Amino acid sequence: MVSAEDSVRALKILVVVMGVMIVLASVALVYAIVQRLGRAAEVLPATDLALHQPPGTRISGIAGVEDRLAVWVERPDGARLLMVEPKSGKILSEIRLGD
Repeated sequence: MVSAEDSVRALKILVVVMGVMIVLASVALVYAIVQRLGRAAEVLPATDLALHQPPGTRISGIAGVEDRLAVWVERPDGARLLMVEPKSGKILSEIRLGD
């Protein structure tokens, strides 16, 4: 037959083991969150980008399209949509709007 002392001792061990498991799970969760936030920052690295547009041009909008940027510019000679490769800063294509 199991004595009361053995039951209390087993309960204490169980509580300690579960407490350690909760702490380990919490540490693993925080680690996973930090890793995902770190990867999100790597998706689009900061870069200096010059579009070399004529004076009077203003940017009306920017959107990410896969690994490129779509930049809507309002120029004195009309609006344009520029597809830019952010790593090199190269304008891949230009779509003239209006006229």
